[in-house]
Amino acid sequence: MANPDIDVSVLAAPGKVVSLAEGGRLSAAELERRLLEMGFVEGARVEILHEGFIARDPICVRLDDMRVALRRRDARSVLVRPADIAR
Repeated sequence: MANPDIDVSVLAAPGKVVSLAEGGRLSAAELERRLLEMGFVEGARVEILHEGFIARDPICVRLDDMRVALRRRDARSVLVRPADIAR
C-alpha cells in the first residue's frame, strides 16, 4: 500500500501529525526545533482553519486545542495522516 502521509499545507480534512520532514529555508534541525516548540508532535490532531488571501499564505491550523499560524513552506515539513485512516 502507498504511503498515505501528506503535508499539512494540503490537508483537506482533520488529521494527525505523524512526523516532521526537511524543508523550508531553515536548516532541518532548526525547523524541527521550532515546529516541536509550537506543538507539532507525533499524534497531535491538526486541521486547517484559514488560509491567507495572498498566495493562500500564511495558514492557520488548529493544533489539538490551540491555533497556530505558520508559513506554507514550513507547513510542508509537517507530515500528517488524514483522520479517517489515522492509526
